[in-house]
Amino acid sequence: MKDMYGIKYSKPEVLLMQDTGIGVAETAARTCYDSFENSENEVIQSIEHSMPSEQMRNDINHLEDSNLLNDLAWTYFHHSILEHANLSFLIRGTSRGVLQEHARHRIQAISVRSTRYTMGSIINAFVVAKIAEDKDFFLQKVLEFDMFVTCDEEYNKIEIGTMYYKLDYQSKMVKDFYSIAVAKSSLKYLEDFDGNSEALFKALQSGKKKRNAGDAFKHVISDNVKVDMVVTFNLRSLKNYLTLRNSGAAFFQIRWLAQEMIKQIPAKYLDLIIKKK
Repeated sequence: MKDMYGIKYSKPEVLLMQDTGIGVAETAARTCYDSFENSENEVIQSIEHSMPSEQMRNDINHLEDSNLLNDLAWTYFHHSILEHANLSFLIRGTSRGVLQEHARHRIQAISVRSTRYTMGSIINAFVVAKIAEDKDFFLQKVLEFDMFVTCDEEYNKIEIGTMYYKLDYQSKMVKDFYSIAVAKSSLKYLEDFDGNSEALFKALQSGKKKRNAGDAFKHVISDNVKVDMVVTFNLRSLKNYLTLRNSGAAFFQIRWLAQEMIKQIPAKYLDLIIKKK
């Protein structure tokens, strides 16, 4: 898909991993108003007289509608009760630029693919290219990783070339560069290099990974790099997120992500957080 500036991008993939239901949110609201008997849901009415049994809890967690929640969400704007419902999303292929936008939303749980632990393949590709004096090996190998949200090969080669020159500069400035890039047990592969770049790369890939190697090389990647993450929002925070990020004023990549998230959200939640037209 192209953005407004003519650059082709891949769109993120989103899957709703879990949702806690709206029943606890209605229970919370009924607790505030002591109005269990007014619920249209029989299982909520029964809380007036006894603590819920295991079956009742199951029924509460599978409620599909709540008139009270709808009134509180759209008439009285008592949104704190929406904090009792949570949704968790698996997100793949969004960008580090979007990750920075996400950080502005305070109330969320977010776990992100770590550059600290997952840059080994990039580093190994550079080490091979450096020893073989073959920049093209790095360019072609990193292209195979499909690591950018941009889809234009020539544009991505510019990104990869920039990464190469950053690493090359660092390799000239840092003493014992290979010792910070490669695990001690894999240094022997560099000494035994016989000109077969692919074989050396595979040896480094299958060898012991350098612990926390990404710490030394985070600077080489840009906001264009894909990231995967799991994000959990409570419904109130998700309402705020989608209001802001599904807006035409939002950064286009995070707007794409918001739209993919909306596709995954069941109607019982959407009815409480997105105004019907």
